[in-house]
Amino acid sequence: MTIGILDPFSGIAGDMTLGALIDCGLDPAWLHALPARLGLDGVAVEIRDVIRGDLACKKVDFEIPPQPHGRHLSEIRSIVARSDAPPAVRNRADAAFMAIAMVEGEMHGVRPEAVHLHEVGAVDAILDVVGSIWGFALLGVDTVYCGPIALGDGTVESAHGTLPVPAPATLKLLEGQVVQPGPAGSGELVTPTGAALVRVLSSGPPPSGYILRRSGMGAGTKSFRGRANALRLIIADPVGPHAGAGPDGPDTHETIVSLAADIDDMLPEYVAAAADALRHSGALDVVLLATTMKKGRLGTRIEVLARPADAARLEELLLAATTTIGVRRQFLERRVLPRRLRSVVVLGHRIAVKETTLPNGETRAKPEFDDVLRAAQATGRSAGDIFALTAEAVQARRFEPDAVPAGRNTPPGGGQEHARQSRPEGPDVHSHHDHDHLQDHSHDRNQDHEHDPRTGHDHQHDRPHGHS
Repeated sequence: MTIGILDPFSGIAGDMTLGALIDCGLDPAWLHALPARLGLDGVAVEIRDVIRGDLACKKVDFEIPPQPHGRHLSEIRSIVARSDAPPAVRNRADAAFMAIAMVEGEMHGVRPEAVHLHEVGAVDAILDVVGSIWGFALLGVDTVYCGPIALGDGTVESAHGTLPVPAPATLKLLEGQVVQPGPAGSGELVTPTGAALVRVLSSGPPPSGYILRRSGMGAGTKSFRGRANALRLIIADPVGPHAGAGPDGPDTHETIVSLAADIDDMLPEYVAAAADALRHSGALDVVLLATTMKKGRLGTRIEVLARPADAARLEELLLAATTTIGVRRQFLERRVLPRRLRSVVVLGHRIAVKETTLPNGETRAKPEFDDVLRAAQATGRSAGDIFALTAEAVQARRFEPDAVPAGRNTPPGGGQEHARQSRPEGPDVHSHHDHDHLQDHSHDRNQDHEHDPRTGHDHQHDRPHGHS
């Protein structure tokens, strides 16, 4: 098991996160290839060695050509869904953009689907979010923790008057995290993209002890006198009950929060929609159970599993998205088997496979159904045929070279082949809201925000927004 610890002593932004990942060993060539891999043609990646407060750091910038138009949430989610990123990466990136859209919509009184990102800011955010989440997976990091987040201080001028730092949407994204104001005179230190990454990646405060393996520094754009404006990332092995002890690491016992509510006055379609919203907002799992309520009324129990840092936010969403007037909460201990995401190629299509290590050391594998269905539709074969061909490829160990951890407790060195074969699992084989807040890389330029006065707000920043 490998853990990552974010140390945002000078805030966090997407470019800082990518820089820290590069400094910890993420392949720069992979990042240079990422824009084209996501279908964002013409975007150049610049990675530089810079000094921040006498400390050597990596600085990542994107050179983005003029874009034909901005992008709504649905367009961004489509780009993520079409990518060849592992399913776990795609799901977490989707949750990050859903979180941003939900809080922006809440702040400005529009639906999340109506939130509209400006041309450059949208491309910037896609690369930051997908690149950071995928980068952690490629480094073999199973669990990410986050230390106290420095928020900055001061105010920002807008057409609506003087707004406090951090911006309201950024502060909303940071709910449940440990934060601290300052340092004095630093201005705005946390961008919405940085806050969204913490929200979907962090499992809470860092552990009290760990075995340090390496560390890296990702530079912000601002340069302060006498201190480093950078994000520090620590890669480590855990100690104590959560430490790995073998080539695949043992299973993990962890504390999670269970949220539950019983509902008997909602149409089933809307209960299902609420469950989807909870999944997209970072719930570990959501299940719907049939139940019988008082006076014999048929009802549905929604049970949500959440990380402790996400519990309060998901509880609020459960109350807002359903007709329940109360939510039960309890802490649970769960056992999680080590697993990793691998992939095989079937009829020219990449199929993601989740490989789980059992307590006896054997492994079993299950293809991701979305990939199976996509390959079936593209080739005209049945889903059962694609599953059978995938199972055959798994048995023959014809895995693609990249092994990506799936969830927690995936061992470092996940690309090595197991001596034992995997047992496949599966079926029997017979208005409009414009926002530029997401731009993390060009913080030394003034940001102009223009909004439809009927649905949003108009404001112009008189000084740089974010790290400058």
